[in-house]
Parts: sequence; C-alpha cells; structure tokens
Amino acid sequence: MTRYRFKVWGAMTFFFSIQTFTPIPIHAGPALPIVKDNGHLTVAVFPQKHRLIVYLDHIPYKSFPVAVGNPSTPTPVGEYIVTYKGKNWGPSFGSRWIGLNVPWGIYGIHGTNKPYSIGQHASHGCIRMRNRDVEELYEWIPIGTKVTIFGHVLGEANQEPRSISEGDVGADVQLIQNRLQSAGYYHGPCDGRFKSSTTIALKKFQRQNGLIPNGVVTLKVYETLGLLE
Repeated sequence: MTRYRFKVWGAMTFFFSIQTFTPIPIHAGPALPIVKDNGHLTVAVFPQKHRLIVYLDHIPYKSFPVAVGNPSTPTPVGEYIVTYKGKNWGPSFGSRWIGLNVPWGIYGIHGTNKPYSIGQHASHGCIRMRNRDVEELYEWIPIGTKVTIFGHVLGEANQEPRSISEGDVGADVQLIQNRLQSAGYYHGPCDGRFKSSTTIALKKFQRQNGLIPNGVVTLKVYETLGLLE
C-alpha cells in the first residue's frame, strides 16, 4: 500500500492510501478531447460499468457505483471540467451537486433520493451517486477538476447511430460539427447544439458529396464523414 500526501486548497492537506484496485476495460470510441489535465486529481466515469473512479496522479484511488443516463437520455461522452459545486438542490439531486461544463445542457454528478437506481441506466443524463458517496467526492474535488466520461459518441456496439437534424443536441452533434469544421464547411462553435449554422454547413457538404441536401445526418452522412468503423 502506497501513502500519498496531497494538498488541495491552501493549507488543507489530505493523506490518501492507494488501495487494491481492479482495472476496468476502456472502450472509448472517437475522442472529443477538450480539456487539458492540469491537476493531481481527476475523475473518470464508465457508464457501461456504472462506475466512477477517482484518480490521484493518474493512479486509481477509489471507485464508486453510479447510475447513468437511460438510452433515450444518455450520459454525455467527452472530457469536461467541474464548474460549480452546490448543496441541497432538492430531493431529486440528493445532498450534493457537482456541475460539469457540458456545452449543450445542464449535467452533473449528484446524489439521489432513489438509491435503488444506482448501478442502472436510469437518469436523464446526469451521474447519480449515493448521498454518502457524493458527499465524500464533493470534499475531494475542486472547481476545475477534469472529468472524463468514456463511451462511444455514436452509441452502443451493434446499434446504428441516430439520425440527427436541426434542434438536436448531444455528443454526436458535436462530433459532426468537429468533422464539418475540419473539412472547412462549418465555422461556428462545436457546442453540440444543432442550429441553423450547422444545417447550412451540412447541406453544403451533402451537395458537394453527391448526397441529398436535406440537412439530416443519416447513416450515409456518417459514412461519408468517415465516422463508421
């Protein structure tokens, strides 16, 4: 067992003991790296394993069971930072809220008044923890902590990616924006919000690649953008 000394806020010092840990396989899919790792403490979430893992200097320190988004409202894949911390937002959010800078919506790590949901795909996209667990995590991680949520932005294996169009939001929208931007068609923010600027860029891409210029990201569009394995 290795013992670490870790300073967090000014004079506050914590002592951690690295415990026995079983690695969890990572199936990340296409990456959307937007956050640089600047801290000693980082967090990783593995939705398919219903696990949240705290890392200290890239070494797993502690693992917690979590609930994540259901298939219709999945937990957003990507790299984010903690931007807000609050207490007692209401019964549904348990005793603590740890907000993330997901650009297309309000998502966070929080407690719950439904502890039986832990270990399931049961939320509207947020990451639920038992109240005692989120209270522990809340004390460890400062604003600015990097949080990586793993998974494939185009959905689970053996499932076709969804068709998306103006009005949709999500990591898949952000990925399309990234690809269109890299190809020189899109010049707006890659914020995961499918607005008119994304529609215009997509229609131009469709016309120049022999596709129906309807502003809808179909399976053929994913394929033409090189997003299907």
